[in-house]
Amino acid sequence: MGILEKISEIEKEIARTQKNKATEYHLGLLKAKLAKYRAQLLEPSKSSAAKGEGFDVMKSGDARVALIGFPSVGKSTFLSLMTSTASEAASYEFTTLTCIPGVIEYKGANIQLLDLPGIIEGAAQGKGRGRQVIAVARTADVVIMMLDATKGEVQRALLEKELESVGIRLNKSKPNIYFKPKKGGGISFNSTVTLTQCSEKLVQLILHEYKIFNAEVLFREDCSPDEFIDVIVGNRVYMPCLYVYNKIDQISMEEVDRLARRPHSVVISCGMKLNLDYLLEKLWEYLALTCIYTKKRGQRPDFTDAIILRKGASVEHVCHRIHRSLASQFKYALVWSDGCCCRRWSGAVDREATVRGL
Repeated sequence: MGILEKISEIEKEIARTQKNKATEYHLGLLKAKLAKYRAQLLEPSKSSAAKGEGFDVMKSGDARVALIGFPSVGKSTFLSLMTSTASEAASYEFTTLTCIPGVIEYKGANIQLLDLPGIIEGAAQGKGRGRQVIAVARTADVVIMMLDATKGEVQRALLEKELESVGIRLNKSKPNIYFKPKKGGGISFNSTVTLTQCSEKLVQLILHEYKIFNAEVLFREDCSPDEFIDVIVGNRVYMPCLYVYNKIDQISMEEVDRLARRPHSVVISCGMKLNLDYLLEKLWEYLALTCIYTKKRGQRPDFTDAIILRKGASVEHVCHRIHRSLASQFKYALVWSDGCCCRRWSGAVDREATVRGL
């Protein structure tokens, strides 16, 4: 029996097993086995493949955004509208067969936008170059899931399932669980909160399934068995996702209002160029980038050339972006922000001070 058949059998058994107190340990073991087989499925094959056209592109700019969606939902049209790159768009499916990069220039930042080929159901198992598409999506800072507004919620549920099965967690934070394998001493289990979804026995069973018999485990929040398995595996990617519903000019206003009120959702029309400005604002918010402008003594700030950094960046990060030798010679910095007076940061300690509100 191959890996795909084993995965299918486990999924069927999970579906037909009732969820109650008596079956929680059995379900936990099944989920652990399922995660193991899916990890094996994603491992690159050892057989040498024929040389062909490269799929991934070099990461550039201040951030990377991946466009994911089924064929013919408007990804190529969206790329052509938002960037200077012309991506082929047609009325038939699979117009785009490789990864096409473009650059969005917004608020002084260069945001790399990747138009990925349309994926189909079963992409996690490798159908329709699905593994390559998903591998590129794992390197992105934000995922834009392009959906056809005329097809309701079917596409969203299918795409979420495909990404979930390959370890991409959308709009979720990393579980607050401390896990450290040891060489001996058995399994040490503790929790700082009341656990309603996991127990010590279930944690031990899951660890034994992964051949782990000595480890420290500390739950700092009430997590599910799936989240604990994610911590054990350790290769999960947590990233923000914007659900973009295209072709809203073909549905009723009531349906547009319903889709727009869904969490993490934006409604647009590439054909009529509707709501694209708002989508850019939401994308900037999800990327959590900060614009920093420098000024010479006695002169006004230069607002034409911004230093783009991630949220939570420190003064030392700014020094490294200007020149790698500046941080070692750093003495002090004057920092202004909206609604805040000038602050002076100096010395090696203040170098780690976080740049906020800029």
